[in-house]
Amino acid sequence: MGEASLVFGETEDLKPKITHDVFINHRGVDTKRNIAGLLYDRFVQLDIKAFLDERSMGPGDKLHDSIESAIDKCRVGIVILSPRYCESFFCLHELALMIESGKKIIPIFYNIKPSELDIVEIEGNVPPEKLEGFSRALRQVRCTVGITFDSQNGNWSELISRTVDAVQNSLNNETY
Repeated sequence: MGEASLVFGETEDLKPKITHDVFINHRGVDTKRNIAGLLYDRFVQLDIKAFLDERSMGPGDKLHDSIESAIDKCRVGIVILSPRYCESFFCLHELALMIESGKKIIPIFYNIKPSELDIVEIEGNVPPEKLEGFSRALRQVRCTVGITFDSQNGNWSELISRTVDAVQNSLNNETY
């Protein structure tokens, strides 16, 4: 049977080919110029393949296809939860995709407490079934041990180090 599968081009491993070690999910208006960019740069320095929308895509790339493929083919998701995160359809959609695909999630509660995460008003019309999926994903991430950070009083260097350590530990302990 093994020979037949080779003849027909099938592979034993049906998991998606990993193209990124970590996917950085964030609300740009809150975090792109600080924590998201700093983490991406640190991952690049350490040779950890990171996906950050504006740095990982180029002109002509299809936004949704590129992001969904990156989520599907990543190993770990960093979710930077910020005060305006829950207003974004795209942030919540990416979070729900990561949860649904069983990705290891490392949440960073950036200027927000887990108990404050709630869908209040999302940009655009969102079908009820999507809203329910978003709510489930938020409930799950609220109950996941994460890193809490206050940008006014916190130590930025420590935040980056703790996050990178958490990602490296996840990548090193991952089983396939």
